[in-house]
Amino acid sequence: MNTDASTYLQAILTPFAGLTPEEVSVSLPFWRKRHIRKGDFYNMQNFVCRDLGIVVKGIFRVYYCDPTTNEKKNMFFFSEDQFIVSFRSFLYQCPCVYYIEALENADVLYISYQDLQNLYQSHKSWERFGRMLAEHFFHQSQGRTEYLLLFNHENRYLNLLKEHPKIVERIAAFHIASYLGVKNQSLSRIKKRIQRHSITLK
Repeated sequence: MNTDASTYLQAILTPFAGLTPEEVSVSLPFWRKRHIRKGDFYNMQNFVCRDLGIVVKGIFRVYYCDPTTNEKKNMFFFSEDQFIVSFRSFLYQCPCVYYIEALENADVLYISYQDLQNLYQSHKSWERFGRMLAEHFFHQSQGRTEYLLLFNHENRYLNLLKEHPKIVERIAAFHIASYLGVKNQSLSRIKKRIQRHSITLK
């Protein structure tokens, strides 16, 4: 692994799980780099997700394709410095129920399920990493559910901008509308209301 990738992993993994430089270094031989072109997939529906990745560059959408209507519904986005995985599929090594597609040309650093399991078994600090990873994705999943059930579309949109800065400039509006569960016209009205409110507060 080159120095840039090593430095990048140190910068991501150390604050996430409190891993020391030495603890991160034992994992370096297991990480690989993957380039994914726009429109290609990190993982696909009905395939087992075998790798845990970190997005170095690019943005991905997680979407479900309804087999009866062929409608695609966006569920999550992954962007720079975030872990990317179908966590349930990865954790239980079972087929994934959705797609993870690159919306831009992207680079990912990834580690395989088996290599990560070996790290868990041989290093207590990496076992802690696994626990924190599970907590991270539980928090993400429950947060998404709460925003869908308890918050209005404007709050969902603002939270999306907080999690993925500049996403509006990077992907097509219909992807964001699908994520929020609204039509494109409704998304335009949401943006206008937020803009008017921002102007009022100034």
